[in-house]
Amino acid sequence: QAAKSARTVVIAGIPDGLLHNDVMTDILMIHFQMSKNNGGDVEEVTYPTVRKGVAYVTFEDQEVVERVLKKDEHRLEDKRLSRYYLLNVTRYCENVSSFII
Repeated sequence: QAAKSARTVVIAGIPDGLLHNDVMTDILMIHFQMSKNNGGDVEEVTYPTVRKGVAYVTFEDQEVVERVLKKDEHRLEDKRLSRYYLLNVTRYCENVSSFII
């Protein structure tokens, strides 16, 4: 199994403060498990993080990271959200603070 950092993506653009954090974590987990989103088995969702509207999603397999990154557009949609939100999905790197979001 690849290192955790290699199996993790950074998700930005999450609507902050609309729903309870645990509800948003569930919505993110479901989104990234769905095959229509190029998803796969999610090991862990880290939300909230120190950065507002940002989550980390770790997959069981590194291949899923590659598939998720290839998808043109990630729309976070759920009946608990009044509209969809476009997510920005990027590769996790050791120095996350270098991301400009």
